[in-house]
Amino acid sequence: MSNHVLQRATPATMIPAGDATTLPAGTEVHIVQTLGGNVTVRTDHGLFRIAAEHGDAIEGYVPKSASVGGEPVQGEFSEQMVWDALKTCFDPEIPVNIVDLGLVYDLAAEKTPTGGFAVEVKMTLTAPGCGMGPIIAEDAREKIARLPQVEAAKVHIVWDPVWTPQMISTEGRQVLGLE
Repeated sequence: MSNHVLQRATPATMIPAGDATTLPAGTEVHIVQTLGGNVTVRTDHGLFRIAAEHGDAIEGYVPKSASVGGEPVQGEFSEQMVWDALKTCFDPEIPVNIVDLGLVYDLAAEKTPTGGFAVEVKMTLTAPGCGMGPIIAEDAREKIARLPQVEAAKVHIVWDPVWTPQMISTEGRQVLGLE
């Protein structure tokens, strides 16, 4: 990817600590990853995740897709829609979605009394103590919440079973060059 400059002070998240910070206007950034709508950049001070809604601060950066995940999905609710939404969530350091990484352990969708759906997901992380875990989980929750008829969305981080690289799907292994 290429070098860019931030046009304004930009909220960002330090990787892997997960701490919120602001990168000053004029900061030179090198785009590392743009999957899932968010942008991972490298600066002289390390890696940072810039949320999709702040991507326009990066001079010359144009999102790959006009749909960055902000628009609601159309159609009738289905569990497949939830899986598809989860496949748009990425660890900012790994170019494989959280489903193909094997991080999603359970998905449950229950009809609510008002006819909508309450969705709960159990996921893990590649390593305990990863500061990006809550950010990744919130990204997943927000994308699920935008689905049609979803009235409640919760994403829980669990540690049992412990994640291992063997949980990566065939597609994920191919992206990572493991097959």
